[in-house]
Formats: sequence, structure tokens, C-alpha cells
Amino acid sequence: MNRQEAQQRLESLRNEIHQYNYEYHTLDAPSVSDYEYDKKMRELLDLESKFPDLVTADSPSQRVGAEPLSAFQKVRHNVAMLSLGNAFDEQELRDFDRRVREGTGEEVTYVCELKIDGLAVSLTYEDGVLVRGATRGDGTVGEDITVNLRTIRTIPLRLHSPETVEVRGEAFMPKNSFLKMNEAREEKGEEPFANPRNAAAGSLRQLDPKVAAKRNLDIFLYGVGEWQGESSNSHSQRLERMKELGLKTNPEWKKCQSIDEVIEYVNGWVERRPDLDYEIDGIVIKVDRLDQQEALGFTAKSPRWATAYKFPAEEAVTKLNDIELSVGRTGVVTPTAILEPVKVAGTTVQRASLHNEDLIRERDIRIGDTVVIKKAGDIIPEVVRVLIEQRSGEEEPYAMPEHCPECESTLVRLEEEVALRCINPNCQAQLREGLIHFVSRNAMDIDGLGEKVIAQLFQENLIAAIADLYKLQREELLQLERMGEKSVENLLTAIEASKDNSLEKLLFGLGIRYVGTKAAQTLAQEFETMDALSQTDAETLMLVPEIGEKMADSIARYFAKPQVLDLIEDLKRLGINMEYKGPKKSEGPEDSPFKGKTIVLTGKMENFTRSEAKNIVQELGGKVTGSISKNTDLLIAGEDAGSKYDKAEKLGVEIWNEEEFANALT
Repeated sequence: MNRQEAQQRLESLRNEIHQYNYEYHTLDAPSVSDYEYDKKMRELLDLESKFPDLVTADSPSQRVGAEPLSAFQKVRHNVAMLSLGNAFDEQELRDFDRRVREGTGEEVTYVCELKIDGLAVSLTYEDGVLVRGATRGDGTVGEDITVNLRTIRTIPLRLHSPETVEVRGEAFMPKNSFLKMNEAREEKGEEPFANPRNAAAGSLRQLDPKVAAKRNLDIFLYGVGEWQGESSNSHSQRLERMKELGLKTNPEWKKCQSIDEVIEYVNGWVERRPDLDYEIDGIVIKVDRLDQQEALGFTAKSPRWATAYKFPAEEAVTKLNDIELSVGRTGVVTPTAILEPVKVAGTTVQRASLHNEDLIRERDIRIGDTVVIKKAGDIIPEVVRVLIEQRSGEEEPYAMPEHCPECESTLVRLEEEVALRCINPNCQAQLREGLIHFVSRNAMDIDGLGEKVIAQLFQENLIAAIADLYKLQREELLQLERMGEKSVENLLTAIEASKDNSLEKLLFGLGIRYVGTKAAQTLAQEFETMDALSQTDAETLMLVPEIGEKMADSIARYFAKPQVLDLIEDLKRLGINMEYKGPKKSEGPEDSPFKGKTIVLTGKMENFTRSEAKNIVQELGGKVTGSISKNTDLLIAGEDAGSKYDKAEKLGVEIWNEEEFANALT
């Protein structure tokens, strides 16, 4: 393919992928399969690697995260990003309405929008292409975080029309993403984020964009700084036009004809806000007509035509009766406050996470204390502070134990971790939690095996490890409480059905540290069999897209354990599928010299990086593994090939040098 053909194909691919991203992330209505999307994306990345001068700022490839920055550059906003005045009750809303009507001399229509609790940002598009993204900063000068904002899938890199416009919005972290991220951080012994807003802000102010890319952030756009040739005459028209351009706006906005209608809208969301998958801390009320906005103007700090109704912070006072410890599947020991039941944000709270020993010490939390609690981001109950003035002197200081509450092993604090961890691989709590993870929906998805049933099976000594699940007998299950004929039949059917799951379900279920659902899918598609993956070294694993050094090292160390290899063999004997059943990677052309062959790469090549050589082999239908065995068809060896070369010679494996490899490609 010549340069002109590549340019035309790249433009076509970018248009298709932009449309797919818009359908999937903004409309939630994908028109193609994940396989088809990935295929187009691989073609785009391959072409851009061959023609790097044709990479554009709006290419979907730019979402993956650029190289780490040393610092953020400052950005001056042409139109200041002012904050809003606040209203805290109905009377203050009516006072705002009175001032607006007096200022315009006529009746007004309002637009009410949910006030997203995230990080305010601006996006600048020139001729429809995203050229800059910045934080609000002090309203006049912000920070250029373009590389991080590009990683948010709902931000279009190219608009549906070649407009030159600066739009404003709020970047945020959905509640589910926040919960999963904090769970992962605590499992790693890292300090959890206090709330979704801090998590979003911390993610977007990372100097390494690859961190932001993993955080699953989202955005709603709600305003305009500048817009060349704008034809809208109202804020509601702007919102509609922004949506037409492919910008994600919040669908819950409403046009209100009076302040009474505004107040009704506000009160409705006071009740409904827990139902949202993102955090809001109020309602923004804006005069709809742009000419009325202009007439009302601004104070030094905020527009006179808008205000923010702030929801009252929901806190509650209760008594901390005890502190319980739980051991997670990775061994992290987490303290939990046991509280006198109290209602907060619409639900009754009896437990609150204390995260780790440092937090207990920092807040001087004692058993028997009267404490103030709230839901962090309206999600997780947490102890905010102790009411020290209400202490009677009978409160008991708390110290974390030195031994695991489940197995009595000595607890350790690993380097750079804040959490205490049990490192006994036979700890019953870890085994139990590991089994709960193994049967969960995203893993082996065994319906009927919830936490209570797993705990019951443990208590009755019917299971102690993963393989035991597949050895359960009908007669022994019938002896358990609340286990009738139908329940046992359904459970055994679900266990049997799980044997046919594709490899990625099993990989995620095994609970390999740092391997989530997406990484499991990537690994399964890449290696196709458990045997191929388990024999691959960390160096080769790092060649797989999205598998970094830490994850690669964790996977290699996991499969190096004799007990893990014994488990895999047990599961094989029990009939559990060990192969990937999803769409395969490219099988390559029929005349490919690599088609259907198992190939190992080693040594340093002059004209190819290891990653480039691997991608070429795979595109031509070969399978790249990390170690030489009797199943290896070909070793491609560069300089300093080392032990793999010697082993290939002993096994009689065919060996090519770089020149032979290059000749095979022509």
C-alpha cells in the first residue's frame, strides 16, 4: 500500500471508528460487535505504525494515553470559567427568581440541569477537531490536560460538523467504577479515594495519561465559552445543538416555565439522586434565553443569570459499638465499624469501612465513640469524625492485631502499602473469598453459589479449594439446610454448565493479581489455551497490548507455583474447558509461511522490534509463545539469542535468523 492509499484508508477507518465510539459510549447503541470494532482498530494502529507521519490529533489511536508528562502547561481561558452563586433553600431560589425578573423586566423561562460533582473542564474544537482540553483552574488560567481528556471515550475527538467552538462540562467517575477502583486499591494495599470527585480529579491530573485511560471516566457537556457562527438563541437550543454535534449532554435537563416548576424539579431530584450511577450535589438553574442572559450580565465572580441549588450534606450521628476485621481473597485485612443503626441518604446504615490502620489512628477512632457518618459520594458509608466532646472516658482505643483473625498467621505490611496483609496461602478466609470470586458473574458465573452457600459448604467441610466445587455430590448437598431436590438439581446443573465456559472466564475466576475481566479477555484471545499462557514468560507477556510489566510479572509468578499447575491439571481432569471460544485473531492468508505454526522469538533484531515481529507473525496466522518446547515449530533468533537457541537446537526445532525472517515477508 502506497502513502496515498494509506491516507485514504486511514481517513475511512477513523470515520468508522469515531461513529462506532459515538454509538457505543454516548448513545449506548452499538451497531457492530466488539470483534469487528477490534479488527478495525488493529488495522488503524497497524497502518499508523507504518505511516507515523499520517497520525492525526483526532485519531482514535490517541485515546490510549501518550507518554508521561513532566508537568502540565498553563492555559488562559478566552472567556472566564466563572463559578456559580449558591441557593440552599426554597426561599433563596425565589429570591434568585425575583432578581432575574427585575433585571430583565419580563417573565423568564429556566433550564434546570443536574449539578455533576466532578472536575470542570473546557474542550476546544477547531474545524470540528479536538485541539485542547483544560481544567477550570482559577477561572482565568487552567492546566492543559488534553492528553488525559482524550482517554475519555465519550469525548469526541472529531465533531459531526466542522465547528470551531469551546464547550464546558464536568468530567466524573461513575459510582460503579469508583467502587471497583477502590476495591482494587485496597486489595493492593493502596489508600482508597475518598469520593468519586476526588478520584476523577486525581485521574485527570495524572502526569501519566495511561493511568487516566484505565480509570473509566465519563463527561457531560453543559455550556459554551465561545462558538464561531453560533445560531442558537437559547440555552436549551445550545444543548440540542451540542448533542447533534456528538457531544454528550445530560438527558435529565428540563425547561421550566416558572420558579414553582423549578422547585418541583429540585425536590424530585432530592429523592431520586441515589438512583443515579454518578454523583450530583445539586441542581443548576439557568435563564434559558441568551439575550436575557446578556442583559443580566455578571458579577465579579459569577453570572447573574444562573445559580446552583446545593443539596444539604447528609450526615448522621451514631455510636460505634465495635470494629470487625475481614480478610479478602488477596489477604488484605480490612477493619469495619459496627454501628448503632442510623438512616443516611435514604438507607439504614449499620456498618462503615474504616479502610486501614492509619485512618483509625489518624482520626483517633475508639470503640464506644459517638461518631458522625456519611456516605462518601452517597455510596460508601464512612466515619467522618469523632465527637470527642461526647466521650465519657470509657471508650477503648483500638489497635490492629498482629495475627490474622482467621488463621492466626502473622500479618505483614508490604513495602509501600498501607494495608496489613495475611500471606498464608492456606488461610481459610482467603480461600473462601477466592471461591466467592471464582463463581461470580464475571468469572465462572455459577448461579446458586452465592456467598451464603459458599460459606455453608466451607462450614460443612464439603469444599476447601476450587476443584472441590466440581466434586460435589447430590447426596451430600441434600443434607444441607435449605437445600431441596430442585435447588440441588439446579446447582449441579449450573456447576456442570460452567465447565464449558470460554478460557477468559476461568482466567478471571482464578483471581490472578492485577488481572481483571478485560485483561483476561485479552490474554485468552492472545494465547488461546491455558497451556500456552501458563508456559509464557513475563518478557513475552509484556508484548501483549495492555499487559504492563507489573501484570506480566504477576501472571508469570502465578503460573510458576507448583500448586497452581496442580490446580490446572485437576480442573482439566474434571472436564473444565481450557481453551478460548471467542472470535480468533487474524488467521492470516493461506500462503503464509507462519499459518498455524507455533513460533518463539528471541534475541535482538536490527530492523524489527520484538513487538513488531510478534504482530507480523500473528497477522500472518502464527502463534507466538514465550518458551521452546516439543510443540514449537520455529525459532526466529536475533543477536544474543541465548538459552532458547540452544534448547531449540537440542529439540531439532527449525531456526531462522533475521534475514530469513525478512525474506519470508516479501
